[in-house]
Amino acid sequence: MTRILVINPGSTSTRVAEFEEERMLWSVTVEHPPEILENYDTVNDQFEMRKEAVRKVLEEKGVALEGLDAVVGRGGLLPGAKPGAYIVDDKLVEELKYNALKDHASNLGAWLAYDIAFPLGIPAFIYDPVTADEMIPLVRITGLVEIQRMVMVHNLNMRAAAIRVAEIHNQKYSDLNIIVAHLGSGITLSLHSKGRVIDTVTDDEGPFSPERAGGLPGFQLIKMATSPGQTYDSMMRKVQREGGLMSHLGTRDAREVEKRIDAGDSYAALVYEAMALDVAKAISRLAVTVCGDVDYIVLTGGIAYSQRFTDWIIQRVSFIAPVCIVPGENEMEALALGGLRVLRGQETARVWAPEIQADIVSMH
Repeated sequence: MTRILVINPGSTSTRVAEFEEERMLWSVTVEHPPEILENYDTVNDQFEMRKEAVRKVLEEKGVALEGLDAVVGRGGLLPGAKPGAYIVDDKLVEELKYNALKDHASNLGAWLAYDIAFPLGIPAFIYDPVTADEMIPLVRITGLVEIQRMVMVHNLNMRAAAIRVAEIHNQKYSDLNIIVAHLGSGITLSLHSKGRVIDTVTDDEGPFSPERAGGLPGFQLIKMATSPGQTYDSMMRKVQREGGLMSHLGTRDAREVEKRIDAGDSYAALVYEAMALDVAKAISRLAVTVCGDVDYIVLTGGIAYSQRFTDWIIQRVSFIAPVCIVPGENEMEALALGGLRVLRGQETARVWAPEIQADIVSMH
């Protein structure tokens, strides 16, 4: 039986899980309080602290490391990455340590996985990095030559959800056109066409969400950003952490918003339905990239548990294609299943080589 260890570092936590084939044996989330994190200037500085946290979990769970077949880490903000698996080696670790697009905890996923796997002589992988990019040239163009559309979406969960829907319907992911909307603290969308993610809607150009402002009227945004007292940091905080539901209703918790709606709060209902309408508009936007030839629309992420919210979306987009709901973030499972497909020879894993990123090697 194939055993895989999964490590998923997030901004304020590190999640660790062990899988036997497709079955999760256990999962633990280690929280990192702000008063601890503020002692570190950069994410790289957190490595030893998170490494010890992972080791402690493994000791408490009595994990026999010699019985592991692979370790899979969350993929970080790797520049020029492609979807799927990458073999973690020294080059990949160095790239994420020093050349990642942003200083983010996910950049430690490869390093933590490699630290465990290398001494054991087993492979370490990352899977579906946030920046995985297969967008076609046509959709990259914007109205300013200096600005190109970029990919920074919930690739891991969205591709896993799309693959799952294809399997449920006994079809091949590589034969279908699927639009996936990830409904979480940030909302992003992707268009999967015949096995490739050819277009996306990022959280700075699409729907507003529990804490993100989403796409905003450009002229008004420029005026606000250049007003006295505003800085880059203050504007980024406003649109990334203080936007969306937080801006309108003072909460990031969609469940709290629904309680207010049930209690008769008409403004909460208006804002919440407007967020659903924004998602529906973004789905429609992606549909035109493939001339409306969409096989399935998939709603995933934490807010996909809300029937009220998903019903609002379904009412507006069901004319495009059947809507499937795959709630939850499912990141640990997605990482494990990605590694398992590589070990089984169902997928191949890339070797990171900045000069020849298309170089692909088989594990078999």
